[in-house]
Amino acid sequence: MKNERIQAEKMPKLGFGLMRLPQNEGEVDMDAVKRMADAYMKSGFNYFDTAYVYHGGNSERAVKEALADRYPRESFYLATKLPAWAMNGPEDRDRIFGEQLERCGVEYFDFYLLHSLEDGKNYDIYEKYDCFRWAMEKKEQGKIRHFGFSYHGTPELLEQVLDRHPEVEFVQIQLNYADWNNPVVQSGRLYEILHRRGIPMIVMEPVKGGMLANLQPELEELLTKTRPGASPASWALRFVGSLDGVMTILSGMSSEEQMEDNLNTFRHFEPLSEEEKQVIQAVVKKMQDKPLIQCTSCRYCCDGCPMSIRIPDIFRAVNTKRLYPGDSRPGMFYRNLVKAGSGMASACIGCGQCESVCPQHLPVIQLLKEAADTLE
Repeated sequence: MKNERIQAEKMPKLGFGLMRLPQNEGEVDMDAVKRMADAYMKSGFNYFDTAYVYHGGNSERAVKEALADRYPRESFYLATKLPAWAMNGPEDRDRIFGEQLERCGVEYFDFYLLHSLEDGKNYDIYEKYDCFRWAMEKKEQGKIRHFGFSYHGTPELLEQVLDRHPEVEFVQIQLNYADWNNPVVQSGRLYEILHRRGIPMIVMEPVKGGMLANLQPELEELLTKTRPGASPASWALRFVGSLDGVMTILSGMSSEEQMEDNLNTFRHFEPLSEEEKQVIQAVVKKMQDKPLIQCTSCRYCCDGCPMSIRIPDIFRAVNTKRLYPGDSRPGMFYRNLVKAGSGMASACIGCGQCESVCPQHLPVIQLLKEAADTLE
């Protein structure tokens, strides 16, 4: 167990990301989660990805209720993550890890990641608290089967980290067709670095937080003409699944309909044809002509916001307004958000907490000013 190597060919191509679980009156809808987990497992897939901070800790608790209490431990792979921003000293490593084991109701994690490693504070904390060596100790103890990190930094830092830490077994990156040449995310360059080094990749945000599942009508029409009946989400997933070296593709499914659509894509997976790749390129070109806020709704910005501003939801409204200036629905959506408890965009005090944790490095404060001007 201590010296296991990842057998990528045995890993499920579709992973169940537990960051955007279905909700019922503000709480995780556990009945729906159980049905989704059952459908997923029944289809032969078994990789579940959670984190200490997802759903305020309730994502890990959902693992216990939906999986650990209902399935044999060896029947599924479980991944979770250590968050730099929740640590104030090296003693917090074991404290958080112990909480995670208890929450999930397991004795070990198949995959354990340093969460959101990037240039600056997060990476510095992981080095300061010697988290790489600590993780190797946990692996020797059998508490971790495989060790890696999720990544939101520059290609240059990725090279440095991999040179410094050859013990890393896999890396999780954001990768989708819209971000392949994105100058901020640089998915293509990250992919090429990992592929060249032969490091297995787990992909997050293949549908870019749902943005690639809800395309503008003219963009969706390009896809439908080529492959009638196929959902936009299936195109995004097939793009990533067609790349060499990608071990597992995480989809943060929040409904049973999304689960079924994704299962249909992967039960009998078909790589993109050359014609389909050209269609994707055409879609990207048209998308780039209309700049949108590249928010993936990870919601890291929400937990620490002193004004309780639901930033990703407001950005959805701003994006819709950018695309359709005459549409009244973004304003109605925004007003309903405020009625439901969100702080107003104009309530932002510019503390910068949101920008410090944003994996997309968005100028959130500036964008909230735009939201206030546009929607209020």
